[in-house]
Amino acid sequence: MLDKIINFDKKAFVFLNGFGSDYFDSLWLIITKQVYWTPLFLFIFYLLQKKIGWKNFGFYLIFMAVLILVCDQTTNIFKEQFQRLRPCNDDEIKSIIRIVKASDTFSFFSGHAANSMASTVFSFMILKKFYRHVYLLFLFPLIFAYSRIYLGLHFPGDILIGYLVGAIFGYGFFKIYLKYTDKN
Repeated sequence: MLDKIINFDKKAFVFLNGFGSDYFDSLWLIITKQVYWTPLFLFIFYLLQKKIGWKNFGFYLIFMAVLILVCDQTTNIFKEQFQRLRPCNDDEIKSIIRIVKASDTFSFFSGHAANSMASTVFSFMILKKFYRHVYLLFLFPLIFAYSRIYLGLHFPGDILIGYLVGAIFGYGFFKIYLKYTDKN
């Protein structure tokens, strides 16, 4: 059964990775770097501070920092435990895929997916009562994590499990955050 899942994951990767073209490679290399998302993060910080005040925003920043730390460390533990090769290093498919960026670290599961989903779920849960279209925040993890497939660095399964872990941590941290903050 696990072999069938892995085989399907590889086929899905080859399909999704195949949408790439040399023309867009530089764009996806920008998308995959967190620093280029800074204007979005600052905008979200602005929206949050405006609605929840400085004290709760301070708690938000502390919880967000710990959330990212927990997601990163959990990802590292899983990567070392499973030691799944990245698509760019997988001898079975690397000759038929587009490799825009290579890495010699392990693949399962995606830290980009986990962190982006965790931070989005956490922020969304706070903002949803204030803004009607806050669900658009979920475009961030979708685009950000797809960049990892485009570049040849993660299988779709790595992304989906990263999303699941991130969503669980993001929601869990939100529930704990509520215990430490003023109710708005």
